[in-house]
Amino acid sequence: MTVAPALPRPRHARAPYRIALVCLGNICRSPMADVVLTERLADAGLEGAVEVVSAGTGGWHVGNPMDRRAAALLTAHGYDASRHRAERFESSWFDDCDVVLAMDGANHADLGAVRPDIEPGRLLMFRDFDPRSAGDHDRDVPDPYFGGDDGFETVLAMVERTCVALVDALRRALDLDPARGAGG
Repeated sequence: MTVAPALPRPRHARAPYRIALVCLGNICRSPMADVVLTERLADAGLEGAVEVVSAGTGGWHVGNPMDRRAAALLTAHGYDASRHRAERFESSWFDDCDVVLAMDGANHADLGAVRPDIEPGRLLMFRDFDPRSAGDHDRDVPDPYFGGDDGFETVLAMVERTCVALVDALRRALDLDPARGAGG
């Protein structure tokens, strides 16, 4: 396990902290992470303090719901996958979001090419926060799209444990101590 990076401080003091989760088509990995992280934030009492958005680097699926296998798995695990509609990441999202988390190295490279001058620490890998990540060679969330149902199960397990760690990182970034409540 490696030590997760610190999330950047909020860019705007009175606005919700915005996280963008980005994969290739925005129908499997990033929407799964969006749904899980949004629920974890609500469970932690942070739903008004943090907003989660997701997008793809490609535009093939814009407007479509998430992959039926991803939605079915999320539903089977008690999540609401019904509201998702795929979006494409636009360069303006860097101005609107406090941090952008890429699902794999190729998406990270594509995002970096969109905004080569992005401030350090504002473009990270999602699995940088995974407590089971083995470091630089183990940072990708595998794309389950062309595989079987077991690939979606693997992704959901990664997403769930990473989202727990992300909520903790968000508490630190927002200076929120769960023992004292908001305002640390």
